Amino acid sequence: MTMNRRQFLRGAAASAVAAVAAPAAEAAAFGPREPKPLPPKAVGMLYDSTLCIGCKACVSACKQANGMPAEQPEQLAAWNEETWDAAEDISGKTLNVIRVYQNGTMEQKDREKDGYAFVKRHCLHCVDPSCISVCPVSAMQKNPETGIVTHNPDACIGCRYCVYGCPFNVPQYQFDETFGQIAKCQFCNHLQKQGKLPACCDVCPTGASLFGLVADLQVEAQRRLALKPGETTQFPRGKLGGDRSSHEAPVGHYQPHVYGETESGGTQVRYLSGVPHEKLGLPELPGHSYAAVSEGMQHTLYKGMIAPLALLGGLVVLARRGVKQNEDEPDHDEDQQP
Repeated sequence: MTMNRRQFLRGAAASAVAAVAAPAAEAAAFGPREPKPLPPKAVGMLYDSTLCIGCKACVSACKQANGMPAEQPEQLAAWNEETWDAAEDISGKTLNVIRVYQNGTMEQKDREKDGYAFVKRHCLHCVDPSCISVCPVSAMQKNPETGIVTHNPDACIGCRYCVYGCPFNVPQYQFDETFGQIAKCQFCNHLQKQGKLPACCDVCPTGASLFGLVADLQVEAQRRLALKPGETTQFPRGKLGGDRSSHEAPVGHYQPHVYGETESGGTQVRYLSGVPHEKLGLPELPGHSYAAVSEGMQHTLYKGMIAPLALLGGLVVLARRGVKQNEDEPDHDEDQQP
C-alpha cells in the first residue's frame, strides 16, 4: 500500500493529537509542586514596626557596609546639597530603606486611622525564591545552610527575569550605569562570614531589626503577640540570645499575624505591625510560592513528553496547511504558452 505526502502528514498530525490528548487533560489539572523546606539553621530577621522610630540608622549602616552611594530624589537634591541620603525606595543604589505609612491627622503611632507607622523594605529572603527559579544562569543562589539569597554578578547576564519574578519587587537593575548590575540585600553575607551581624540589625537602637535563627525569631514573635498591649517588657537588640542589653518598652498593639510565616511559601524576614500589613506595602500573597506553581506546571507538561508532542503536533498541522496551500496554487510555468 502506497502513501502520498498528504496522507502521511494527515496521519502524523492525527497521531500527535491522540498522543497529546490524554496527558493534556492531566496537565490541565496541574498544581504547585511540593514546597521547599526552611533550612534547619536558616537565619533571618524579625522586624517589629511598633519598635521602629524611623531613625534610618539601618539605612546609613547598610550603605556603608555595602559600599552604596547616597541617593537623593531630584526634588530634594538641591535642598540638601547631596549630603543627606533621602532615598524613597530601594533601587540600584539603595538596598534597604525605611518608609512611612500616614493617615489623617497622624496623631498616634501604629494606628491605621489618624496614625502613622514605619516599615523596613528590603529582600525578605524567601524560603522558595522565585528569583532563583527564573534565573537561567544560577546567578541567584540560596545558601543551603543559612538560606540567605545572594546574587553573583559574574554569572549574571542582565536578563532581569529576577526583577519581574519577585513578588516583593526587590531585585533592582542599575539602569543609570553603563554596565548595570542587579542590586539586592544579601543580608550582609560578607559580614556574617566574619562572625558579625547584618549591619541593619547591628545598629538598630530599639531592636526593631532583630537577627537570629528563623525558628527562634518566630517563637519571639509569638511571645510578643501573646503579651498584653501596654505591658512593659524587654525587647532583645542586635541578635536574639546575644549578650547585648535589651530595650525596655511597653508592648504595642499588634496585628494578629506574623507576616512572612506563610506568605509566598514563607520568608526568612518576618514582620510584626500594628497597622494592617497591606497598608505598609506588604502584598497579600498565597501560601505557596510562584516558583512552586510555575515549576509544577513545567514538571506536569514535560511528564510523558506532553509539551514536545504538542509542539510536534502543532508543527505538523502548520506544515500540512502549507503543503495544502501550495498544492492548491496553479503551476504558472505550465500555463505559459511556447
